[in-house]
Amino acid sequence: MWPDRRIQDLFGIALPIVQAPMAGAHKAELAIAAARAGALGSLPCAMLSPQQAREQVAQFRAAVGAPVNLNFFCHRSAAPDRAREAAWRARLRPYYLEFGLDPDAASAAAARAPFDDTWCALVEELRPQVVSFHFGLPEPALLARVRATGARAIGSATTVAEAVWLERNGCDAVIAQGNEAGGHRGVFLDDEFSNGEDVSRQAGLFALLPRVADAVKVPVIAAGGVFDGRGIAAAFALGAAAVQVGTAYLFCAEATIAPLHRRALAAGEGDDTALTNVFSGRPARGIVNRAMREVGPLSPLAPAFPGAGAALAPLRGQAEAAGDDGFMSLWSGQARRAHALGAFELTRELARQALDLIDRAGERDLERD
Repeated sequence: MWPDRRIQDLFGIALPIVQAPMAGAHKAELAIAAARAGALGSLPCAMLSPQQAREQVAQFRAAVGAPVNLNFFCHRSAAPDRAREAAWRARLRPYYLEFGLDPDAASAAAARAPFDDTWCALVEELRPQVVSFHFGLPEPALLARVRATGARAIGSATTVAEAVWLERNGCDAVIAQGNEAGGHRGVFLDDEFSNGEDVSRQAGLFALLPRVADAVKVPVIAAGGVFDGRGIAAAFALGAAAVQVGTAYLFCAEATIAPLHRRALAAGEGDDTALTNVFSGRPARGIVNRAMREVGPLSPLAPAFPGAGAALAPLRGQAEAAGDDGFMSLWSGQARRAHALGAFELTRELARQALDLIDRAGERDLERD
């Protein structure tokens, strides 16, 4: 019934839907529910230890006999820039004083682990069916080890050049990530994009998707602004073989986001978001709050990823304890609408809506013939 089954056949799933891996926003429960409904359940590993990831996979596999996707970041660690870090601390100093914090206190390092030999050994141990990468791909030797396990490798592209690069370097499918997508942009070939210096040139999904689909032979997964069946049907019409859905799952009870984040999500429908680098050092889309308005949304002072987040963490803790979301990273895409569905029901409803639209379009074509 689906016009393109390449992703379903490649991953061994019933529906052409990938539940987006959202680091810090969910654990195994959400992936399990999405997988039970027929989607590809994903587990984000960038903020986990190897043992935590091992436990998440064990929980997933004990609950459902379905493929699992493990997601990793592939950023390169930047050399320390003491001058930039000092300027960043100086910019945040008034907020520290406002919240009664010591502006000269040391901050814990931001927890964003890039894919390395340790993580690769875990993939070899756990043998997930799919391994996805953000911010490019690991070095060729590590990727070869991943593929030797039998796992399908996929990566995120924000430009046609990135999609072609991912295919050429061994990806079995490519995620075309439009500018509408919530959370971190997967950009990796353009330093200006990575640093957030010129995000205005980045394409929206429905401008990017058909160009990527024309440029690569591997199946393409559409991500960004896909919130209902209309978005899925449109993505298929433009060359996608599947969609990756993120923000819609944040409304599900299985998501582990903070209550203040849930409240902010429910208060709008996506026109309240912007790309910012103040929370991590890389551009990511979130709901505009105090930190974004006053410090960014894009600040040249923010240390390279993931360093910007370390100095903001104490401010977030103090503000959140007082019921203030002003220093939280409120990740969200540009399309959202509050709902009360669980992840299983949401996945099935998205598929039902999309198939209904696709079937009706097919019937109209038959009538014209």
